Amino acid sequence: MQVRMVATTPFTDQKPGTSGLRKRVQAFRQPHYLENFVQSIFDTIAAPPGAVLVLGGDGRYYNREAIQVILRMAAANGFGRVLVGRGGILSTPAASCVIRKYQTYGGIILSASHNPGGPDGDFGIKYNTANGGPAPEKITEAIYAASKTIAQYRIADAPDDAPEIELDVLGDSRLGDMTVSVIDQVSDYAELMESLFDFAAIRAMLAQGFRIKFDAMHAVTGPYAREIFVNRLGAPADSVMNATPLPDFGGGHPDPNLTYAHELVEILYGDNAPDFGAASDGDGDRNMILGRHFFVTPSDSLAIIAANAHRVTGYQQGLAGIARSMPTSAAADRVAAALGIPCYETPTGWKFFGNLMDAGKVTLCGEESFGTGSDHIREKDGLWAVLFWLNILAARQQSVEDIVREHWARFGRNVYSRHDYEGIPSDAANGVMKLLHERFAELQACPEQGRGGAQFGRLQVKLCDDFSYADPVDGSISTGQGVRIIFTDGSRIVFRLSGTGTEGATLRIYLESYEPDVSNHHLDAQQALATLIGIALEISELRKRTGRERPTVIT
Repeated sequence: MQVRMVATTPFTDQKPGTSGLRKRVQAFRQPHYLENFVQSIFDTIAAPPGAVLVLGGDGRYYNREAIQVILRMAAANGFGRVLVGRGGILSTPAASCVIRKYQTYGGIILSASHNPGGPDGDFGIKYNTANGGPAPEKITEAIYAASKTIAQYRIADAPDDAPEIELDVLGDSRLGDMTVSVIDQVSDYAELMESLFDFAAIRAMLAQGFRIKFDAMHAVTGPYAREIFVNRLGAPADSVMNATPLPDFGGGHPDPNLTYAHELVEILYGDNAPDFGAASDGDGDRNMILGRHFFVTPSDSLAIIAANAHRVTGYQQGLAGIARSMPTSAAADRVAAALGIPCYETPTGWKFFGNLMDAGKVTLCGEESFGTGSDHIREKDGLWAVLFWLNILAARQQSVEDIVREHWARFGRNVYSRHDYEGIPSDAANGVMKLLHERFAELQACPEQGRGGAQFGRLQVKLCDDFSYADPVDGSISTGQGVRIIFTDGSRIVFRLSGTGTEGATLRIYLESYEPDVSNHHLDAQQALATLIGIALEISELRKRTGRERPTVIT
């Protein structure tokens, strides 16, 4: 094997976001762009000679080509073995599972999650550490620092007789001194799921005529869903739709929400609807849960999973705690209080949950952006959430809607919605956030001046801040995590710029109020939150500053 040292110059835009580096495919296909970032990862993590790495992605455009480059760079940088998902496919949860099961040094996941794919779409790359979770900020910051000074990268020349590693056949091959092991991308993950959930009870429920529909959105979870739902649980083959992973996700947007998973939504809200519906995203870490003519918000889903965990095989020993991201509703907090366990409020980003799970402080965690998970791995996990719901449904023998409404009757309803304004000019989005900061003083109470918080009808502002977080495990401080406007009755509005897009900016507005009165639980969320929506638009001047009359997505 011939190793070359290739001279290069830094790119200025390789700063990882909340889930790694995401750019348009054309950016990654620039000469040296992918190689610079991969070498920056390898230089930062300083893996010992012979270390084992996991590698795979969501199958989007450029996935296979990138894997061939990374394999040759891994060989040149002294790795002893790389475990690659067959076909270059590994869902993000499955990659975390494999890293943990085989105790590898870490893994590289190629995904832009729920972002669109194809030659004009997005691509992404992130490094996960030995615990199976996303690299913490101290590592991603070091990777970025390395990318700004890189002068060369190491890569092995492909042999003339085998210019590419065969990715579609299980087994081992050699690349110089390194072994490339192509593994079944589904089996390890499916076995883990079978150890956590009562497959016999779910199988019996399905055999009795309970009908499900799962939308893989032409993304990574298709093979996983077929193996688990059809082969292991006995669901009819047509229970899984859009099950073939495609490089462009069939031209769709693989984000499991009411807007982009409209095909599934139409089925669940149509005539002769199945009893249960679910979808997952590009890389398999997000989920949407639906009942017949009924949508479950991700915030409610986390709370209901926590309240029913004692019914599920792998969680009957009890929960150590719950964690939720700050923008996620406080529904889980109420369950935690009833169970007598802690509930942690963290910034957005699964790496914050990983610290808490590694320290044994939490068992379940979730975020309002359709991510839910537990300490079985260190990533959010779409199919895990779907199986958790199926296990609850099998145990309780009730409909999705009945379970949710009984939960609201017991704990009260945290009425919640998120409004996404996607692809707006960055200057306009930053201008909105700047204005909000400038308005803190006029909005919140100032006891020294004998002035209460600003009044908006019956609602009075109690507090304005930009959320910060002191990690209770490692003591790190994260600031600038989202503007909060909290009212005296507990209602709140949160403004946050998303870190997962690749073009323009996505400005998200989160709205929440608490409704203990069962007689009001039937109200549509947008109707119930109309006052807060109006206040949010007034305070932010969003329409004037962005030119947007309505959100791109409402969930």
